Amino acid sequence: MISLFQRPRPTVVWRWARLVLVIIALLVSSLATRSSGAQSGDRFNAKRAEMVRTQLIERDITDDNLLHVMSVVPRHMFVPPELRSRAYDDEPLRVSDDLSIHQPYVVALMTSLLNLNKGSKVLEIGTGTGYHSAILSQLAFQVFSMEIDPDVARTARANLERFGARNVHVKVGDGYQGWPQEAPFDAIILTAAPPRIPHPLIDQLRRGGVMVVPVGTAIQQLIVLTKTNRGIEKRTTVPVKLPQMSGEVQKRWTRP
Repeated sequence: MISLFQRPRPTVVWRWARLVLVIIALLVSSLATRSSGAQSGDRFNAKRAEMVRTQLIERDITDDNLLHVMSVVPRHMFVPPELRSRAYDDEPLRVSDDLSIHQPYVVALMTSLLNLNKGSKVLEIGTGTGYHSAILSQLAFQVFSMEIDPDVARTARANLERFGARNVHVKVGDGYQGWPQEAPFDAIILTAAPPRIPHPLIDQLRRGGVMVVPVGTAIQQLIVLTKTNRGIEKRTTVPVKLPQMSGEVQKRWTRP
C-alpha cells in the first residue's frame, strides 16, 4: 500500500538543496500573507515544511513547482477543526463515515504523474474536502471537479472559496460519465478507485493528455494512461489503497 511505500532516498546534497527551496517558499508565502492582512503567524508553517521534507522530498518527489505548492497550501483548512492538529501527519484522515482526505504523499505522487502546466485543463473525479482541488488549482489553468455527494460538494465549495481557488469549478454528479460539456481535458485524475477504467473518461482526454487512476478493489494499482496518435499507452506504477469509486461504475462492474 502506498502509505508503506518507500523509494530510495536521494543524495544528502540534493535533499538539502530542495529543503532550502521549500524554506524560501514558506518565507515568501509568509510575507505575502502579512501584506494581505491575513493571519501572519500561521502555526502550521513549520508542519507544512516538515511534511514536504520528510514525506515528499525523502520519497523522491522532485517537481519544484509541486513542492512549492504543497508547502504553501493550508491543508488544515480542508479538515474539520478537531482534526487540524493531525492535518500534516503521514496518513489519510477520516473526515466522516464516508469521506477521508488522502495522505499528503498520495496527493503529491498522483499530481506529479499528471505533468501539469499553467495552461492545463484538468478534470478531477472526486472533489472530497477540496484539498486536492486546491493543489491542482495552483498548478493548472482550470480545474473541473465532480463530486457525487451533494453535501460533500457543498463543503468543498466553501473550503475552496475560503482558500481563494477561483479557477476550480465543482459539479455534483456521477463521475463515470465525466464532464463532456467541458471536454477535452489535458489531464484527468480519479481520487477514488474504480474496478476498471471508465471509457467515457478516456474519450474526454485530449490527444497527448494524461489520466491517473487507481484501478482495483481492496488493493489497487496506480495506472497512468497517455493518449497518443497510436492509441492509449498504459503504465502501472505502484500499489495503493484508496476509497472505492461509487455510482454507475459499480453497477457496470457487477452487470453480467
